[in-house]
Amino acid sequence: MIKGEKKSVLLNITLWLAQILLVAGFTWAGAMKLFKPAEELAAMWPWTAAHPGLVNFTGILDILAGLGLVLPALLRRVSKFTVYIALATIVLMIAAIIFHISRGEVAQIGVNIFFAVTSAFIAWGRNVKAHISAR
Repeated sequence: MIKGEKKSVLLNITLWLAQILLVAGFTWAGAMKLFKPAEELAAMWPWTAAHPGLVNFTGILDILAGLGLVLPALLRRVSKFTVYIALATIVLMIAAIIFHISRGEVAQIGVNIFFAVTSAFIAWGRNVKAHISAR
């Protein structure tokens, strides 16, 4: 294996790890928002008591984001969709950051920033450096 091929393999592995990490994070967050009792959610995230519709909506978006980041690439069907989902995830995280800042919850935006940066890495990597070919 030559040096460029090793870098490409390492990048592809790193991208898969990033995708799996975000799938786990988004699926966990979505499942919490959709299935955890409202009282427990309100204890963790006080804003949820006032916005139950928003909680369900963002829970669904989180699950779809998680699935969209990995399934198209894994199934090798419309793999470019992974890039689009990663970009949409960045927009979702920016919206979450704005929401938390508007509520004075700046301390809670670290995860959103991490997810946005990781999504940007996935979008860049899958679009520019490590395409996944459709079958």
